[in-house]
Amino acid sequence: MRRKPAQEEPLWRDEFSIQSATEKYVARRQFAKFLVLTSLGMFIGNLWILLRSWFLSKPSFAPQRVSGLNEIAVGDVKLFSYPTAEDPCIMIRTGPQQFVAYSQKCTHLSCAVYFAREQNRLECPCHEGYFAVEDGSVLQGPPPRPLPRIRLQRDGNDIVATEVQI
Repeated sequence: MRRKPAQEEPLWRDEFSIQSATEKYVARRQFAKFLVLTSLGMFIGNLWILLRSWFLSKPSFAPQRVSGLNEIAVGDVKLFSYPTAEDPCIMIRTGPQQFVAYSQKCTHLSCAVYFAREQNRLECPCHEGYFAVEDGSVLQGPPPRPLPRIRLQRDGNDIVATEVQI
C-alpha cells in the first residue's frame, strides 16, 4: 500500500476549517453567552408565570345542592360530583350539624378514596395512602399533599357545595 505524501491534503479539509483537536472544547465566550441566554429565558418564564397569577382570577363555580340535612345519618357518606360531572367528591357527616367534603381523587395517583368508618379516615387502596377526615391532611403513605376540600354551606335544609379549596 502506498501512502500519500504529507503535502497532499484532501480537498474537504480546505473547505471545512474545523480543527479536530479544538472542536470538542467550548470557548469561555460561548459558555458565558449560553449561561446569559439561559438565565434570561428562565427569568422571562418566571416573569410570565408571575404576571399570569396576578391577572388571572381563580375559577368560580355555581353553587350546587349536595344533600338534604336529614338525608344521611351521622357517620354516613354521600358521593357526588362537583364542580363538574367528571370531578367525584365524597361528603361525610361527622356530627349532627357537621359535614365535610373532599375531592375523591387521591393526590398521589388519582385513585378513588373511600371512608373507613372503623379507623375514622379516608383511605386510598392503591398505595395505602390515608387522609384525616377532619381536614383532609395526609396521615400516612405516598400522597404529597392533602385532599382538595369542598366548601359546604347550609341553605335551609339543604347542604350546598360552593367552592373547591386547594
